[in-house]
Amino acid sequence: MTPYVFAIMLLSLGLGTTLTFASSHWLFAWVGLEINTLAISPLMSKAHHPRAVEATTKYFLINATAAATMMFACTTNAWMTGEWNIHYLLDPLSNTILMTALAMKIGLAPMHFWVPEILQGLDLTTGLIVLTWQKLAPMALIIQMAQNTNPTLLTTLGILSALIGGWGGLNQTQLRKIMAFSSIAHMGWMIIVMQMAPQLALIALTTYIIMTTSVFLMLKKVAANNIASISAMGSQNPVVAVTASLTLLSLAGLPPLTGFMPKLLILQELTKQDMPMAATTVALSSLISLYFYLRLCYATALILYPTTTSMQALWRLTTTKNTLSLALFTAIALGLLPMTPIMLTLFT
Repeated sequence: MTPYVFAIMLLSLGLGTTLTFASSHWLFAWVGLEINTLAISPLMSKAHHPRAVEATTKYFLINATAAATMMFACTTNAWMTGEWNIHYLLDPLSNTILMTALAMKIGLAPMHFWVPEILQGLDLTTGLIVLTWQKLAPMALIIQMAQNTNPTLLTTLGILSALIGGWGGLNQTQLRKIMAFSSIAHMGWMIIVMQMAPQLALIALTTYIIMTTSVFLMLKKVAANNIASISAMGSQNPVVAVTASLTLLSLAGLPPLTGFMPKLLILQELTKQDMPMAATTVALSSLISLYFYLRLCYATALILYPTTTSMQALWRLTTTKNTLSLALFTAIALGLLPMTPIMLTLFT
């Protein structure tokens, strides 16, 4: 792929997301989502590998199905209410169908099956875009329609996603699949509080994007694809190994790291709304997710992968790559917790 085509695809991604953000009409929002899908497809298949082509095909079919379902729901709502405005989604059936379509786009359980399989066939950079940037436009629509949505539906989707995201990552050895299940679990935390406090969902989304970006940048720096490969990180670059472990613990939500902030605020809001069972369930699901994060930390910083004399030695070479973005995202992912009051003021 030439740099000009690559730039056009990235600009199209930005255009699609911006169009959805700025839309008050369901048709324009749908067009923005379609531009996003069409722009990411060439980036996903640029490796010309059978797994990448398979992942691109699956992603296109899933998003085409979600887009068709979304258009059906919007048309039905316009037929029943005479309105195409996003804030006038008053028909309950259309609202439920549309929420299901958007849940499919961001990978919420039980429409989550495509996320691990597609991410496994992509390179780390494209996988990062799918797990972060591609969720912005659907999340913006979910936030706008959450007030008219059945709260039981949102709570059910959130709890299922948090539980399945934790359980699904337990027996995985591929890092991209683990990050996919981590995404599913974090989406559940955002959805469960979306109707009651959308600003907390925005804070959770922001911190999730920062932490996931830092993890993917580290994996790309050491070219790691599975747990066995990250066990050599300690011998290659001890500083990155320690930082990666702390970032994974932040992604798990352990204090005093940044990832603790959104989970604490969400649990506090659920308790205020008299939802102790939902708060307890998602908190326990976070403990399940903690297991595979600790597994990655153990493999990263505490063990060395067994090697033989016939294997190529991994030397500590000085990198020539620009690591400014890695340092920036890592610092934010680890030390943003004291800024919680400022974050609340900023998003309120």
